[in-house]
Amino acid sequence: MVNTVLLTHLTTLSLLSANPAPEPVGSVNRIDDSLDRLLAPEAKLERIAEGFEWAEGPVWDKENARLLFSDVPENTVYSWSEEEGLAVYLKPSGFTGPVSLSREPGSNGLAFDARGQLLSCEHGDRRLSTLTPSGGKMTLADNYEGKRFNSPNDLAVHSSGSLFFTDPPYGLPGGAQSEFKELDHQGVYRLDPDGSVTLLIADLPRPNGVTLSPDEKTLYIAQSHRPAPHILAYPINADLGLGKGSLLFDASDLAGQYAGSPDGLKCDREGNIWSTGPGGVLIITPDGKLLGHLLTGRRTANLAWGDDGKTLYLTADSDLLRIRTLVGGW
Repeated sequence: MVNTVLLTHLTTLSLLSANPAPEPVGSVNRIDDSLDRLLAPEAKLERIAEGFEWAEGPVWDKENARLLFSDVPENTVYSWSEEEGLAVYLKPSGFTGPVSLSREPGSNGLAFDARGQLLSCEHGDRRLSTLTPSGGKMTLADNYEGKRFNSPNDLAVHSSGSLFFTDPPYGLPGGAQSEFKELDHQGVYRLDPDGSVTLLIADLPRPNGVTLSPDEKTLYIAQSHRPAPHILAYPINADLGLGKGSLLFDASDLAGQYAGSPDGLKCDREGNIWSTGPGGVLIITPDGKLLGHLLTGRRTANLAWGDDGKTLYLTADSDLLRIRTLVGGW
C-alpha cells in the first residue's frame, strides 16, 4: 500500500535568515603531493552555518541553487543558499507519528532522482520516501519480506533508476537491541523501479554511507563500526547484483587519534573517494591510497558537492562547512 503524508514547506524564518560571514575552521593535512591536483594549496575550510543538533545527509538542489540537509534529532530538513542564508525546508522530515521514542527521528541521507524529486532515508518512519510535486511524501519502500526496515540511512541513485541504500539500526530506540527491531541483520539493499527490494549484503555490523563510482561499476560502503571502521568496495554486476567485497581503507589507526568513524562518502569525477571519518574527511584513491585529510575539528557526518560542482559542503556535528576543490564532484 502506498502511504502519503502531507508535509509543510516552511518559509524562511527570521531567526534563521541571517547569513553571517564565513569563518575559517580546521586545517588540511596534505599526505601526498598528488592532492594538489584536487585541492589548491590555499584552500580553506569555512563554517557557513551553525547551531544544529546533528547535521547529516546534504544534497545540492541544482534547480534552486541551494543545499538541503537533515538535522536528524530535530526531525528537520534545512536549506542554505548564499543569497537566502538558512531556512527550515521541511518539518517533520522523518517521523510523523504522535510520539517519537527515537533519539534520531528525522530524515538522514537525501538525494534527487532523475525527475528532480527529493528522496529521503527516514529514520523515524523507517522508510525510503519521495517528495511529490504536490507537496506530499510517498513511500517507496518500508520493509523487506514483510519486516520493517531498521532505519534507512543513506542512498545512492543508479542511472537505471534503482536505488542502493543502507539500513543500520541507529534510528531505532535502543539501537541494535531495540524491541522494535524486526530484521536480524543490518542490510544493504537495492530498490528497483518496479518497487522490488533485494537484499545485497547482510553481514556488515554497521553499514552507513553508500556511493557509486563514476562508471557505476563499484559500490562503496562506509562502515561506522568502532571495531572495524572500514571503507569497503563491492563490484557491481551487470544485473546490479554485487560481487565479493574488499577492504578499500582501514581507518583503525586514525580512529585511535581522532573522533569519528567512516560515515558519508562521495566520489569526485576522477573516481577518488571523499569519505567522512576520524578527524574529518579522508581523500582516498580508487586503489585505497590516502592522499589527504580535511581536519574539521569535530565529528563529521556527510558531504556533497554543490554550486558549480567544485564546492564541497560538509555536515559536521552542529556546523555546516564548505571548501573549494579543483576537481568536480560526480
